[in-house]
Amino acid sequence: MSGLNSYRIILRSSAVMGAASVANIVVGLVRMKVAAVLLGPSGVGLIGILQSLIGTAAGLAALGFGSVGIRQIAEAAGNNRADHVAAARRALFWGTMVLASLGGLVFFLLRDQLAVRVLDDPLRSGEIGWLAIGVVLGVASASQNALLIGLRRIGDLARLQIASGVLSAVVGVAALLVWRENGVVIFLLGAPLASFVLGHWFVWQLGRIQGGPTPLRTIVGQWKIMATLGAAFMVSNLAGVVGQLLARSMVQHELGAASLGQFQAAWSISVTYLGFVLQSMATDYYPRLTAAIGNRTDARQLVNEQTEVALLLGAPVLIAMMALAPWIVRLLYSHEFDLASDVLRWQVMGDILKIASWPLGFVLLAAGAGKTYMLTETLAMMVFLLGVWFGLPLVGIEATGLSFFIMYTGYLPLVFWLARRRIGFAWRRAVVGLMIGLLLAALAILALSRISELTALLIGCALACLFGLFGLGRLGSMANLTGPVGHLADLCRKIMSTIGVRLS
Repeated sequence: MSGLNSYRIILRSSAVMGAASVANIVVGLVRMKVAAVLLGPSGVGLIGILQSLIGTAAGLAALGFGSVGIRQIAEAAGNNRADHVAAARRALFWGTMVLASLGGLVFFLLRDQLAVRVLDDPLRSGEIGWLAIGVVLGVASASQNALLIGLRRIGDLARLQIASGVLSAVVGVAALLVWRENGVVIFLLGAPLASFVLGHWFVWQLGRIQGGPTPLRTIVGQWKIMATLGAAFMVSNLAGVVGQLLARSMVQHELGAASLGQFQAAWSISVTYLGFVLQSMATDYYPRLTAAIGNRTDARQLVNEQTEVALLLGAPVLIAMMALAPWIVRLLYSHEFDLASDVLRWQVMGDILKIASWPLGFVLLAAGAGKTYMLTETLAMMVFLLGVWFGLPLVGIEATGLSFFIMYTGYLPLVFWLARRRIGFAWRRAVVGLMIGLLLAALAILALSRISELTALLIGCALACLFGLFGLGRLGSMANLTGPVGHLADLCRKIMSTIGVRLS
């Protein structure tokens, strides 16, 4: 595949998933705005910790089948082996049914212990018991997404994301408006329920599995692969989910429920605004890299292309977020969440490194290096938790954002070294220059914000515009864009040329 066609594929998938993410961002922000206004920081903090609890349980119950299922289906589809695709689909379906049921049952039986250990409130055991439904639906919907991703059904994934986001928002907002804090459980269950119901419809649209029956021994063989690799991926995913749960617990115990709400607000914004970049990596880049991982030259090229496109697309958003952090927090939540802006700025700094590191992390996933991936993810989360633990008594809630940045300053060189060993990877000069430029711009805005928020706002917005012009011009050159977007890219190149910036 030529570099030009590869860039176009990356841009197309990024555009489709980006549009879906933007729509979902708007819906999700309205959903959280309602929660913030009705429940305040403590209520938002409760929602965050219960979401982490559901995510932890669902991640543990899934046993990594979703992550490995993507790899198995994508590899079989890339080799045009319909029988292998059928075997992977059947193994994923039946394995998920068993795991989801067991996970929900165990979670329900542990509801009393979870209420005491996580929330320090035994009276909430009944509410936690209802969240077992979310665990079951979370595991099931993850397998549906894995199937769509493995088959690279980008359009279906985008439609599923938008529809489930809207449906969960309607259910969640209605629950809070009617029952306030008593509606939190329904608010939390709305998302996995909507994702599962609509995901089932999209999977049904794929039609019957092609080919004849799959022998039981073949399905068992698929389960062995999924369990072996999946256990490592499960631990990796759980490291992140459990780490967030522990961080939230530390914040609550050290600083109280209001500070937990500040952390949850910053974290929600950070996760949401990068969705349009990171989502395309999980849905399109990962399956394509899995198919190409046997060819080191193609794999290196794909990683560099994905990294550059992701940084170019994310740069203006990252810089604008740095500049507008206080105003965005007040707009999306309220003035009670002002402390979250400092946390958010440090998280944006970490997100720059996160965007650069994600394509490298997928090299390990595509190569099936489960144990290595598990160790890197676990080590990174340990760094984050240690930073939070030591930092909270010293600098307060800002320690959570600072620890996030420190985590990725260590994670990025680690996964770079591992990718270099695996496929002989090295960044292109343009990618390195873009990363350095982004970090310097973000650092400048962070420093200016300590002196004058207005100055940081003006300079930050100017830098965001420059990165936007540069990015569109550069993407237009790389993918040879035509039509209205191509004309706009040409205009951006001319503007950048007048200030002495070359885009090729």
